[in-house]
Amino acid sequence: MHILDGKQTAEDIKNEIAAEVAAMKAKGEKVPHLAAIIVGNDGASLTYVNSKVKACERVGFESTLIRMPSTTSETELLKKINQLNADDNIDGFIVQLPLPDQIDTQEVINAIDPSKDVDGFHPENFGKMALDMSTFIPATPFGILELLERYNVETKGKHTVVIGRSHIVGRPMSILMGRKGFPGNSTVTLTHSYTKNIAQITTQADIIITALGVPNYLKAEMVKDGAVVIDVGITRIADDTTEKGYRITGDVDFENVSKKTSYITPVPGGVGPMTIAMLLKNTLLAREQRRLVK
Repeated sequence: MHILDGKQTAEDIKNEIAAEVAAMKAKGEKVPHLAAIIVGNDGASLTYVNSKVKACERVGFESTLIRMPSTTSETELLKKINQLNADDNIDGFIVQLPLPDQIDTQEVINAIDPSKDVDGFHPENFGKMALDMSTFIPATPFGILELLERYNVETKGKHTVVIGRSHIVGRPMSILMGRKGFPGNSTVTLTHSYTKNIAQITTQADIIITALGVPNYLKAEMVKDGAVVIDVGITRIADDTTEKGYRITGDVDFENVSKKTSYITPVPGGVGPMTIAMLLKNTLLAREQRRLVK
């Protein structure tokens, strides 16, 4: 069993990006600038956004954090997005999800300039991804692809089962794993809450990518020997024995499933750090594209 170490791989990627940024500075070029909008005070979202800001500092990016109250209207948020779209100093930006109930998430995503949509959620970018065109790939799927590539995990001709069909992870992963090239060229089954006899499907899988958000959902009896397991789930579970009062748990019963796998991602330290690293990668790509356009 090999651990797919997202923490170490993310550090490697950040070092590579930092070197590119240092070279840009040496040439007198503008360095990438990432902005993030967060609406409300969701604890997990605040932690995640702050991690992104720190990551920007780490690689030499400029960053801007825009905090808006939970009472923000959709109109007010769209106005702020339009300002960032028009701001030539901003190369890419994200709107942290989830948003308060009074705001239509899809309307917000649609309002972001696709050339600055470093989350890769805009329909134009999603469509390009589905057509194998060059575009921003959503950061979590992008991170999974990078892990598979850097660990040279064979995907060609393999049966990949994706659990969960969200627009952020499950659905894009199902498209990307079936695309031509590496990682890709696998036969993909996309499963979800209405899938019957899911264990019959997962036990046939060479690669399982689970993004449900249900702690310890994937059990050892659902996995065949030698399978590759990618755990995207991140759930906070109350735990008085820890300093923070909670622990982070994935979708996979790691202790038992790991004994059967050839490769597996831990939680934490697997897909999570890769997501932030690939957001930085997308921002670097956005800066490069904007430089070429000019």
